[in-house]
Amino acid sequence: MPEQTHETPSAVTEPLLHLGCQSCGARLVLEPALRTTRCPYCAAPAVVERPPMPGVPEPVFALGFALTHTAAKEHVARWLRSRSRFSRSGIRSASPGEVRGVYVPAYLYSVLAQARYRASIGENYQETETYTTTENGKTVTRTRTVTRTEWRRLEGELSGYVADVLVTASKGLENAELEALEPFDLRALARYTPALISGWMAEEPSLTLEQCQSLARREAVERIGIQLSRFMPGDSYRDLEHQSRLEWEALDVCLLPVWVLAVKYAEDAPPLRVLVNGQTGAVHGKAPISPWKVLAAVVVLLAVLAVGWLLTSGGGR
Repeated sequence: MPEQTHETPSAVTEPLLHLGCQSCGARLVLEPALRTTRCPYCAAPAVVERPPMPGVPEPVFALGFALTHTAAKEHVARWLRSRSRFSRSGIRSASPGEVRGVYVPAYLYSVLAQARYRASIGENYQETETYTTTENGKTVTRTRTVTRTEWRRLEGELSGYVADVLVTASKGLENAELEALEPFDLRALARYTPALISGWMAEEPSLTLEQCQSLARREAVERIGIQLSRFMPGDSYRDLEHQSRLEWEALDVCLLPVWVLAVKYAEDAPPLRVLVNGQTGAVHGKAPISPWKVLAAVVVLLAVLAVGWLLTSGGGR
């Protein structure tokens, strides 16, 4: 009987993806992280089809790019020229580098919220007040109208549907960055099909469902607080508190169009990453501040104040 041997692999690897180009017939082998690519031989767009991976949800919706590659570079060039005088040297004169269009994964969240709230509501009223003052060395009595506020306690419940909350599902794009690129026109949402993003790079969700749901719930509760502040009666309010119960939650993966650019502005610094909303052209980036420029500005301001003080003091003598 032949001896049986058992081999234990040193590491578990994901299988490579095999794709045949329908245009030129080339057979491509792709890394599993890519969902779409272009054929390197004929530049024909090729769609990667594969079975769903455990724990990675498939997209439900997608938004198409409305902003062209050229327009995205022009938006970034204008954004660079508009940067603060305190930005590092080279930022305002830098030119955008390679532009990549990426379909970024996000979760589209909606929920029915039941909010229990309490607050103090202020209602203004006017009174005529008598007071004394000194005029021409004499004490005189005068009257004036003053506005006062009467505060009353208010409690109640508000039910509402919170829709179209977008939170990132990508480790590469922070939620604050996604918020800076919003809003997206969700009226243009389409049901996802592989052909819809053919020829584009698309990222898989890399954050867990629990992480994204926590972000979405937090943003939904913040929106409820904004709705309540607009709902408050009276002339003013204070001490608004609310507790929200979230029901009928819906959470769907959608792909959002984002142009990503790396701007090289100095040899001793990493490239500045700039993001562009692929629909609206909104630009987001964090241009580094030059501490020397800030220090120089502070020194100039102090010098101006000192000269002004000296002139004022000299004129007073």
